[in-house]
Amino acid sequence: MKLLKKIGGLNRAFATVAVALAALSLQPLSAHAAPQPVVGGTRAAQGEFPFMVRLSMGCGGALYAKNIVLTAAHCVSGSGSNTSITATAGVVDLRSGSAIKVKSTKVLQAPGYNGKGRDWALIKLAQPIDLPTLKTATTTAYNSGDFTVAGWGAAREGGGQQRHLLKATVPFVDDATCEQAYGSDLVPGEEICAGFPQGGVDTCQGDSGGPMFRKDDTGAYVQVGIVSWGQGCARPGYPGVYTEVSTFAADIARAASGL
Repeated sequence: MKLLKKIGGLNRAFATVAVALAALSLQPLSAHAAPQPVVGGTRAAQGEFPFMVRLSMGCGGALYAKNIVLTAAHCVSGSGSNTSITATAGVVDLRSGSAIKVKSTKVLQAPGYNGKGRDWALIKLAQPIDLPTLKTATTTAYNSGDFTVAGWGAAREGGGQQRHLLKATVPFVDDATCEQAYGSDLVPGEEICAGFPQGGVDTCQGDSGGPMFRKDDTGAYVQVGIVSWGQGCARPGYPGVYTEVSTFAADIARAASGL
């Protein structure tokens, strides 16, 4: 069974936004699919998710701080100084003249990342972006219910990247059910799954690194997952796999403070 990470351009690790997000999984080799802009997804409105960021290597991300983007480890190559990445923010249409574009200065890939689990990374920007940030879950309290996924990845498995930001809603899938699909490839405790049993909605290539989020008890958005990988995009029986943010919240906070 070939598992793909959802990075723009490769298997699921680079593929598409399946269903409303079948185009969200993005570990350099995974893919999701979608009939409309996001398998089962729809276009996001301007300003609806102001924390969303598109990265030039074909991944997504979210503003963790005004000058730091939280994305997936598989989207970057190691840690250190890096001025090659361009972050685009402030728009749902990537061709908009209002797009904010800022270069990277440093990258921090999760310590110990080896391609399985621990799929998070931070990108420091050359200057802050004056847009709302997305807070991260620090406990498992919100690891349930329905989640929102969004990205510029493929709208169908094997499809091309999207010009407009797509969004979709996917339900939580418990570890036991997810392990039935992925077996030992899944890392319970470090990863969280979401998707419909019948498929049809999912993240896909090009969505890797983007956030999976929901509203907390105050009505504010909180990031629960990071688009990571899956088997194709929006396939029946194969939910999307996301980095469980709460597991690494303390590590991410420490890393960000020293970036």
